[in-house]
Amino acid sequence: MFLQGGERHSRSIAKAVSWRTLGSIDTFLLGWFFTGNVGAAGAIASTEVLTKLTLYYVHERGWSLVRWGTVHELPADPIAQPAE
Repeated sequence: MFLQGGERHSRSIAKAVSWRTLGSIDTFLLGWFFTGNVGAAGAIASTEVLTKLTLYYVHERGWSLVRWGTVHELPADPIAQPAE
């Protein structure tokens, strides 16, 4: 299923929230810079947080299903193995 992947849902949610917080601060500052209006900047930032959280979460879960570019097995650690 689409929402099953290589990490727990709680991890994907935590990543989405932390990334979105940073993104919303950026959006707020850009909105304020371009409009000169703190209220408009706040409205833009608070609206986009909901849509972008959802989009990021779905995007992350989708990528967790793609095996391309992932390492399936870690290389052996020569220090951890007993000497022959």
